[in-house]
Amino acid sequence: MGGVTRSRRAEIQREASRIRAQCQREGHGQERIVTTLRTALPELTALEAWRLALGWSRPQAIREVAAVYRADGLLPPRLTPAMLCRYEHGQEEPGDEYRLMISRAYGARPDQLALETRCLWCSTCTSPLPLHYGQFQREETNSSRKGAMTTASGLPAIRESVQWAVQEAPDGSPALVALAEAAVEHYALNYSKHPPAILLEEVRETRNLLSTAVAGADRETARGLRRQVGWLSALLGNLAYHLDDRAGSRTHLTLAGALGESTREPALTAWASGALAMVATARQDWEHARGHAEYGLQHAPEGLRRAQLLGWALLPALAATGRTAEADDVVDESDEIMRTGVELPGRFGYDRAEHRLHVAEAHLTLERYDRAAAVALESIGAAPAETPGWVAATLVLALAEAPDAPDQAANRALGVLDLIPPPRLRATARDRLTRLGRLLDTSAVSSAIELAERLRTLPAPIRADGTAA
Repeated sequence: MGGVTRSRRAEIQREASRIRAQCQREGHGQERIVTTLRTALPELTALEAWRLALGWSRPQAIREVAAVYRADGLLPPRLTPAMLCRYEHGQEEPGDEYRLMISRAYGARPDQLALETRCLWCSTCTSPLPLHYGQFQREETNSSRKGAMTTASGLPAIRESVQWAVQEAPDGSPALVALAEAAVEHYALNYSKHPPAILLEEVRETRNLLSTAVAGADRETARGLRRQVGWLSALLGNLAYHLDDRAGSRTHLTLAGALGESTREPALTAWASGALAMVATARQDWEHARGHAEYGLQHAPEGLRRAQLLGWALLPALAATGRTAEADDVVDESDEIMRTGVELPGRFGYDRAEHRLHVAEAHLTLERYDRAAAVALESIGAAPAETPGWVAATLVLALAEAPDAPDQAANRALGVLDLIPPPRLRATARDRLTRLGRLLDTSAVSSAIELAERLRTLPAPIRADGTAA
């Protein structure tokens, strides 16, 4: 809320809840509730007042907008609480598509939300958009939409291209192998741009399509396809891990490692072993974590791949078991590699931001809080804002600050929750938030109390019925 302090924002939310409850008891309709809210709280815009009249938080409003997209058979584009906040306070205007979908989700006309716009399929019409707009969106080419293409169009289009290629060559072909490699590259490079549950579905479908072509392919083509199935399985393992399905993660990663060995792809074997070490570390199974890490190091090519296995897989196990001297040696070796190595992008790559994150976490585990904070700041500075890597480093910094600066630590975590919608919070981020909540459990500062409440109401990544939140 532009220009409004956190305390005033909390007051407005409490007062809005009180007014809404009173209006509902008196039988007032939605428009009357909005009018009452804006009269009592002149800071509210029409868009924000309508959301509060519905009793929705920004994350809940975003989920309702996403539900409208899915009802039309569309993947929802990226809409964050920060974007919605800017829309609500006139700092940014939503595109035509968002205006319509927000209106539909709220059950209001665009003019009631101050979101009047032209209709999408006519350059001269000035009438309000119809609220039952549906499949016309498939023909929409508005280039002003920010960040929508990859999720709403590009992601399923990759799978559709693979499907066409399989239909053209049901027994496989070199062209299909090349297309599979391109699909894996796309998923890996854009891994952090998608909610894990959505990306998992697309990767799984693509893997299934490739699997149908393996049986009839010649030996060399089959090996190429199996290699890409291995990389897709590695992605599925990582996605399952980020959805807090550790057993599923181990299953996919074990297959990935086996396919890496049988197709003579050492980089795949090494990466899958590192990921298995990550899963074992999450279970506090230090013996298996170290075993997987060392096996991966036996297969990892020299250079950046070795630094990745050292920092991502071996270092956490050493720090957790108190092997301080060995941990410091690993940091020194991997730091030296990173000084001269060329960073690799994407999920299968490794860069300075991720490396510094793992080093910061090791210092945190060894209770070197000042060093952990300093290295976490380096990771934050090297990571693009609001990406999963940025979130991870920010929460590690908060954990390092918690013993001496609980208010500052809690405010960092609240900032993350304000910016990142629940479906985009990986299980690793949720784990760090939970750890921070425990550390601040006895703190009486208002920010820690607010954080505890936000964590209590944070939706789980997977609902009880097995569907994604």
